[in-house]
Amino acid sequence: MPQRTFTALFRPLSSKSPRSRKPGTADHNPALDAIWQVVCAIPRGRVSTYGAVARAAGLPGRARQTGFALRVAPEALNLPWHRVVGAGGHLAFPKASPQHREQARRLRAEGVLVKNGRVTRSALTDLEEL
Repeated sequence: MPQRTFTALFRPLSSKSPRSRKPGTADHNPALDAIWQVVCAIPRGRVSTYGAVARAAGLPGRARQTGFALRVAPEALNLPWHRVVGAGGHLAFPKASPQHREQARRLRAEGVLVKNGRVTRSALTDLEEL
């Protein structure tokens, strides 16, 4: 997999945040780059879980850090965030939310079967094969 460099695209978490995410600062977190690279490697029409992404990024047991990395990712990265689902194949957002509908729409557009807020097991990809 070709290495992508994301460090030039960091942005502050919010205007009120005292921490910057700029490369070269004490707050720069290379774990975010690792997670973003793994998410970019998930093939179209396949999904992975937050935990599997964390493990593949060398961060076992840090599924929540995957969620954080997706939340703070610069839009310019155009990450396929919709390909990351919860344990058991559950979509990441509450069923009635616009985000849930958007995630389901994007997955269906890639040929992933979404039923009752979950994807089928056959859509899960083994990140160790990538």
